[in-house]
Amino acid sequence: MGLFKPFLKGNAVECPVCGSTFRKFLPYGVYSRSNVLCPECLSLERHRLIWLWLQTQSDFLTKPRKLLHVAPEQCFYNRFKQLKHIEYITADLESPLADYHFDLHDIPFDQDSFDMILCNHVLEHVTDDRRVMDEFLRILRPGGFAILQVPLEPHRENTFEDPSITDPQEREKHFGQKDHVRVYGRDYAGRLRKCGFIVEEHPVSQTFSSDEVSRYRLAPDETLYIALKP
Repeated sequence: MGLFKPFLKGNAVECPVCGSTFRKFLPYGVYSRSNVLCPECLSLERHRLIWLWLQTQSDFLTKPRKLLHVAPEQCFYNRFKQLKHIEYITADLESPLADYHFDLHDIPFDQDSFDMILCNHVLEHVTDDRRVMDEFLRILRPGGFAILQVPLEPHRENTFEDPSITDPQEREKHFGQKDHVRVYGRDYAGRLRKCGFIVEEHPVSQTFSSDEVSRYRLAPDETLYIALKP
């Protein structure tokens, strides 16, 4: 990515995760989105949204916490490692970045083990998302919270899944990617609530100014879901 940086030199967009500024970001995605990928830390819209919320609307940068980061993204990994007040634990099925490797349907941690869970764009891949949500709720401590972002189609009322669709091409057609098994709709927060979470919804357009949305290249129709354990 360093090869592109001289050509993108400027100050029109800013990545709040790494602090870099550019004339524009790089394109990214199966169906390419322009001006979204930070060439420095590889953050996307969802990562910048999460970091901005943690930085400006939570006590994440000051309060000691035990954090489980599932499928750790490179843009967050080094940043979280540097936070001395955070006990940072990573997990994935295969990633060499991760401290632990396991299936999310059967998480090998005791009940009430973590203050916070970050699991970004993973639930659309798992066979039984309800069981995974139950597992996340189980290992969270009371008062803890999870950030469980998923790709969501705002125009879709209900989540669509069909386990009979196994062909990769058909999955891409119906779910957006070959390795997705569902596409989430506006009922996503309700699915989390059915598992016992208290869910806060933070729509980007209501949480950040239009200047911030433009400056940080956030997705204006995205909503950040904060799932709290009672």
